[in-house]
Amino acid sequence: MYKLYCRAFQRTFNAGSQIMPWRKPHKLNNYDELVKTLRDKRCKSAMLVTDKTIVTHNLHVDLLDKLTSANIKVAVYDETVANPTVDNIEAALEIYKAENCTAIIALGGGSVMDCAKGIGARATRPRKSIRQMRGLFKVLLPLPTLIAIPTTSGSGSETTVAAVVTDGEEKFALIDLALIPHYVLMLPELTMGLPPFFTVTTGMDALCHAVEAYIGRSNTEQTKADATNAVRLIFDNLPKAFNDGTDLTARANMQEAAFLAGAAFTRVYVGNIHAISHTLSGMYDTPHGLANAVIMPYVLEIYGKAISQPLFELACAVGLANDKTPINVAAKRFIDALWEMNEKMGIPKKIDGIKRADIPLLAQRACKEANPLYPVPVIFTKEDMMVVLLRVSGGAK
Repeated sequence: MYKLYCRAFQRTFNAGSQIMPWRKPHKLNNYDELVKTLRDKRCKSAMLVTDKTIVTHNLHVDLLDKLTSANIKVAVYDETVANPTVDNIEAALEIYKAENCTAIIALGGGSVMDCAKGIGARATRPRKSIRQMRGLFKVLLPLPTLIAIPTTSGSGSETTVAAVVTDGEEKFALIDLALIPHYVLMLPELTMGLPPFFTVTTGMDALCHAVEAYIGRSNTEQTKADATNAVRLIFDNLPKAFNDGTDLTARANMQEAAFLAGAAFTRVYVGNIHAISHTLSGMYDTPHGLANAVIMPYVLEIYGKAISQPLFELACAVGLANDKTPINVAAKRFIDALWEMNEKMGIPKKIDGIKRADIPLLAQRACKEANPLYPVPVIFTKEDMMVVLLRVSGGAK
């Protein structure tokens, strides 16, 4: 009965989502266009949300110079941490209000984007806490002008409806159309200094977004096209970006892949891989992209025949199969290719540090996130989640 309830919920939600006013962020080409956009909106004071790594490497300096030259005051918040916290958002919000900001610029990776969205949500709904806005459609009102400038190629947060926030050991999402950034500026040169580990984990995060979107049960023709193009770009360019951090073409293609994957999954959601990954990030602070990369082939193998056809299609898209290849063979080739990509780029097969005693709680939290919302190919019970966690942990102690 529980699984029937989940499927009924998903069908109803999917029907409603077809009439929602979905949008993609407007793409800007350079800092001059960003400045013009803010001036057109008569913005006199903007908040720049970033992190210490960006500031240490002076990746924000050119933007600051452009903004100050245009007489736009900038309040910088650079305390964002990986898996941004409610405390991050509240501290930044105080600065936002004190400096009379009317726009938010997020310069960084997915954590920075999520923090910026949280600030915007609190600014527009000052009487609601972040926890009160968790889940579906609790923001509703338009955010201040939000401009996303990604410095990684993975989260896709620059085009999504979600902001993932950590509070204590729990990680949860705010999901609302209002959280989609209004503008995005993709500058591949900002990603060129990314260490190989972050290049591969963020890239595999984007791949996971695309794959989970494609194999889900709420696809549209547009999301299938976006997800397929993202998978193709990642297979072609992630190894190049990993092996040669100065390959600007590969970096640009990875940014586009992350954008497309984000556009796909924000319409049709992710799945059990992300649900498990989020619980690990919340309890152990496991890097999100790393967790997704490790978990993905395990979950796809468990799905089995339920995803043979979509994996056959993806295998054909990336040149691992053709229309004469048996469907089950092509599906296995795709999963094997994921194992191979992980191995070649230094992704381990297991995640260290998972405690056996924690697995029931981790599984329960993963189920709570995934069900009934995520239109997954196979609905996982708590016991199914525990099986995955045990495999990923290598039989946790």
